Amino acid sequence: MKSLTIAALAALWAQNAAAHATFQQLWVDGVDYGSQCARLPASNSPVTNVASNDVRCNVIGSRPGAKCPVKAGSTVTVEMHQQPGDRSCSSEAIGGAHYGPLMVYMSKVSDAASADGSTGWFKIFQDSWAKNPSGGSGDDDFWGVKDLNKCCGKMDVKIPADLPNGDYLLRAEVIALHTAGSPGGAQLYMTCYQLTVSGGSGTANPSTVLFPGAYKASDPGIQVNIHAPMSTYVAPGPAVYAGGSTKSAGSGCTGCESTCKAGSGPSATVSQPPTPSATSAPGGGGSGCTVAKYGQCGGTGYTGCTNCASGSTCSAVSPPYYSQCV
Repeated sequence: MKSLTIAALAALWAQNAAAHATFQQLWVDGVDYGSQCARLPASNSPVTNVASNDVRCNVIGSRPGAKCPVKAGSTVTVEMHQQPGDRSCSSEAIGGAHYGPLMVYMSKVSDAASADGSTGWFKIFQDSWAKNPSGGSGDDDFWGVKDLNKCCGKMDVKIPADLPNGDYLLRAEVIALHTAGSPGGAQLYMTCYQLTVSGGSGTANPSTVLFPGAYKASDPGIQVNIHAPMSTYVAPGPAVYAGGSTKSAGSGCTGCESTCKAGSGPSATVSQPPTPSATSAPGGGGSGCTVAKYGQCGGTGYTGCTNCASGSTCSAVSPPYYSQCV
């Protein structure tokens, strides 16, 4: 009996682990930029400690030099999948009944390529929760995660038209609540994208929050039992500021969510400076340099070093857009 229990627990753990996911790609007005400006997490595992600095941009496996150009007032589409580089619609973007809200924040920074996320953040988008009158528990209700899964991992987000021009970090986040009935049970999945915004009116001055600090483990939007009937749900963090937008949970796929297909539409590349982690290594494989573990070593538009430091190899994590030493 004991061995059967252990096996069952192991199977449950494996199922939950397989359902983990990351935001990986970005579309700008229907143009596919892949993962060029995404700070890809080191794994698809969640952050569970809301008091950790990891809640800013996750545990970063790579920090690109590229910044995706975005016009204020345009639409970006964040894209999430369970496995690195997999953009297939044959499996859910985040499976395992990982239901919860989807939220997007931005932070004005001096240089998106080097900012550490410690500056103030304001919420520009939210797809949270709505009651399903035909359902019983919160599992049956409408959630942002269900909309994301319905749209092959894509969610359209409007960049506010009143933003000042300059560099920003954009933070896309899912909070999975399937094990959130006890403290520390909520699973946070986030990725930061590096943007340069132009064409804005420059009048916005939204109030900001800090990560960590914006969430508490005891917040009703963080610690909640979604397996019981729910009469209300309040997403954690601040409200979406006046220049932002929301999507009603349970809505259909529109815009790029429904029409953008990886590999079938227009693509774009952004120039990248030499990889900061590349160091000179005389005699190192013909190029005269090596790339440290987790540094970029290839991908669309990449012209830097391709030789990985000892103990790591260059692997495509979002082909053909991004490869890193792992």
